[in-house]
Amino acid sequence: MAIILATALALIGAVLVLLYVNGADERAVAEQQPKQVYVSQEIIPAGTSLKDALRQEMIARTTVAAKGMPAGALTDVNEGNRELIATGDIAAGEYLQEARFGKTQLGTKAITVPGGMVAISVELSDPARVGSFVTPGSKIAVYETHKIVKLPGVSDADKAFNEFAFQGTDVLLDDVLVIGKGETPLTPGAAPTATDDEETAAASSGQPSFLVTVAVSPADSVKLVHAIHSRTLYAGLRGSDVDFGDSTGVTDLTLGSMTKGGDQ
Repeated sequence: MAIILATALALIGAVLVLLYVNGADERAVAEQQPKQVYVSQEIIPAGTSLKDALRQEMIARTTVAAKGMPAGALTDVNEGNRELIATGDIAAGEYLQEARFGKTQLGTKAITVPGGMVAISVELSDPARVGSFVTPGSKIAVYETHKIVKLPGVSDADKAFNEFAFQGTDVLLDDVLVIGKGETPLTPGAAPTATDDEETAAASSGQPSFLVTVAVSPADSVKLVHAIHSRTLYAGLRGSDVDFGDSTGVTDLTLGSMTKGGDQ
């Protein structure tokens, strides 16, 4: 009986050891299984939606071992969460946490201006802001349209040319980072004054406006501020591989001949 009991205990012990070893192997394999999570590629400003962050390549998927996967990590962008926005700024290189995104931003904070850059707010008409696709983190090109005038304009030929009010359009800044957007300027502007051209004033006041805050170099900030006060501006949303090259712009003259009455 003693021998039988000892043998049975030995068998039970061997079975338990095998079960433990097999379980340990399975746990080890499970811990090393690859998992897909999202990581930030650059700073994601507060208020940026998940769909915009993905579209603008601000976030990307990476593979980590299951053992090293952070708790609450974002593993998928789908219909259920794509409209959620970052409740606060997210630094570059972070594993995205689902808890960092919600339906509303947490409080209000000053915009973050990159080092060595200047924040300038540009008021654009509704059509001139690329619809609703410009968001913090977007890259835009800024175009300027101006009247072409011959100086000094003292000759009869120069005066006649200036009366045609020809216009030209150029690329003012070809790569500009958007760091904020809104309907209200950072500082209230002066009240609009009456003009002789009542129809123009009415059309201008009736056009919806939108404020875009961009970060530019000190040199470009001077160009942009001058253009804000003297030119008509338009924004274009940049793709990832845009090269304006030696773009020289166009004028009414290069697009086609025109007469004073507007006939082509």
